[in-house]
Amino acid sequence: MAVGQQGLRQQEDSEFEDKVIHINRCAKVVKGGRRFSFAAIVVVGDKKGQVGVGLGKAGEVPEAIKKAGKQAKKNLMKIPLEGNTIPHEVTGHFGASQVLMKPAPEGTGIIASSSVRAILEVAGVQNILTKSIRRDNPHNVVRATLEGLRGLRSFGAIAKARGKTVGEIL
Repeated sequence: MAVGQQGLRQQEDSEFEDKVIHINRCAKVVKGGRRFSFAAIVVVGDKKGQVGVGLGKAGEVPEAIKKAGKQAKKNLMKIPLEGNTIPHEVTGHFGASQVLMKPAPEGTGIIASSSVRAILEVAGVQNILTKSIRRDNPHNVVRATLEGLRGLRSFGAIAKARGKTVGEIL
């Protein structure tokens, strides 16, 4: 790899911010005692509408976080933002978890649980109201949040699908 490409890759990676959502320790009982392994859920985003989540498993915590970060960068998706909030109300479902997300006016902040807050912060959302309904398993809450964000559509996309202008819809 040439020196110029190396610098470009580091600059490309530095534009993303990552946050650890949850670290789980798992123990396997063997003849000599317990063997521990770790699983980490990490969210990566550019604060401009791109976000991805990854799960990494390893024998050490830093390795698990590193693997999860790589996985999250592979799973990046673009979400439509309306200023610094979401365009419309949406509910994400995954397993037994549900996450309700509503757009909020300027100055509200992010009203959310820790798992949902981490995803929304790195996605670039600054004003939103959320409610985690039913189960609070971090894996399912994260996936329900992503499912809800995946279901968002901008007003421009909705108008185009209906063959109208944005002004006619609003």
